Amino acid sequence: MAARDYSDWYNNETVDNRTNSGSLAPFTFICIVVILIMTGLLMLYSSSYAEAAANGQPHYYFVLRQGIFALLGIVCAVAVNFIPVKWIKLSAVPLVALAFITMLLTLLTPFGVTVMGARRWLDLPVIPQFQPSEVAKLAIIIFLAWWFTSQKTRQYIGWYYVVPLLLILALTLLIFIQRAYTTGIHFLILALALCIAGRLKLRYVFTACAFLAVPAVFYMLSEGYRVRRIASFLIPSLDPQGLNWQVNMSLSAIAEGGFFGKGIGNGVYKMGLLPEVQNDFILASIIEETGVVGFIFIAMLFVLFAVLGYRAAGRLWDRDRFASLTAIGITTMIVSQVALNIAVVTGLLPPTGIPLPFFSQGGTNLFVVIIECGLLYRMIALSAKGDENGGR
Repeated sequence: MAARDYSDWYNNETVDNRTNSGSLAPFTFICIVVILIMTGLLMLYSSSYAEAAANGQPHYYFVLRQGIFALLGIVCAVAVNFIPVKWIKLSAVPLVALAFITMLLTLLTPFGVTVMGARRWLDLPVIPQFQPSEVAKLAIIIFLAWWFTSQKTRQYIGWYYVVPLLLILALTLLIFIQRAYTTGIHFLILALALCIAGRLKLRYVFTACAFLAVPAVFYMLSEGYRVRRIASFLIPSLDPQGLNWQVNMSLSAIAEGGFFGKGIGNGVYKMGLLPEVQNDFILASIIEETGVVGFIFIAMLFVLFAVLGYRAAGRLWDRDRFASLTAIGITTMIVSQVALNIAVVTGLLPPTGIPLPFFSQGGTNLFVVIIECGLLYRMIALSAKGDENGGR
């Protein structure tokens, strides 16, 4: 009898520990996001003050702008947690419509801003300049999570499979027309991953990929600079002082960092040797100043981020499919963007415009990422509570 009592106590204690472990996930996630935001602002300042001074701006110019977007994102992320889940579902179609409208405004009206040949930014009165493609990423996550879980959409058997794929192709095409090729590829990877997670039949996914393959390759080869960029990537010795200069300087900065780095603020490649160091290649400056140790620290933060996100998605799968797919989409979007940035900075992919979340200069990206983290926090908290009502 005593042994059985002890066994019952042990089983109950195991369940309690498992529950307590799950309840720590939301707090752990908040800590990770706060550390990423603060570390990102610190490293952005360290990598950008020289560029700001060279352009006649205050040394805090870039980090101040980034900090404003971070504060706005935090306010919106907190607000997201007070919005009923059914309202978030109802926002699926309006968000997609907003993404379409803002991208069309960027392409077809004077409000669109062209920078270095790419027309990716929208400058409307009152609100800060932003990139509609970042809005499109959040919109497609919410829309597909809603579409694959709504009983109403399942009534239209044929359109149930066609509508999401047509929507993905249309948005991807608009992003390509903005000359944001890498963003379009990232958007496509994210959307198709959600389609697979939503159990869309693979033959439809493969058909959509095949349909997009030919125009995508044609578009990629339609501009001379893209062809030169691919050629120089495949043959590094082709143009070491031109197109490969940025990657070569990035690899040199990483090598200079060694194991412990030169110390925050002591890097030299940000002084003009590495172009756009505060943007897509900020990771090279971070490793130069903090070394392999700093890289491992940042990588571990993103690994924990991914573990918490996908773990919550797995726990919610049988209870709340919308919340589960939303968690999968947000986690995949951020983690895949980190992986692509690391591949570019280390020369595994051709140099192209893909920011490092939380770190690279870019207010729109940081703003949207923080809002998505607020939404993901809600899903992690929901999975920890085990409340089937989900706060509705």
